[in-house]
Amino acid sequence: MMTDPIADMLTRIRNAALARHDRTEIPASNIKKAVAEILKAEGYIADVRPSEGSAGKLTIVLKYGRDRSSAIDGIRRVSRPGRRIYVKHDRIPRVLSGLGISILSTSHGLMSDREARRLKLGGELLCEVW
Repeated sequence: MMTDPIADMLTRIRNAALARHDRTEIPASNIKKAVAEILKAEGYIADVRPSEGSAGKLTIVLKYGRDRSSAIDGIRRVSRPGRRIYVKHDRIPRVLSGLGISILSTSHGLMSDREARRLKLGGELLCEVW
């Protein structure tokens, strides 16, 4: 039984990037799809789509540079089931002085830290990506 599916998703992405795989498959859910869409919009992954072979899975296509270096240098789960981290809009941490992003779960859905600051929304700090 998996107790933290978001941490599992982030670990699968981290492991695939370290192994230089082109894509990885994860079990599908609405929150995972929303996190993947934010990573795609911010330029950390190339694409996210439903798996062709099996239903109930998402395929995440990873993004690499010219020298085959991953677009994701690090990815970390912040709020966990055992310790939830909530922040106000003026207390959202900047990842690597603004070079990375945080993903928050707000009352208006999942969004990046920049968008949450702009809309003055706080929420649960799910993860950080740089």
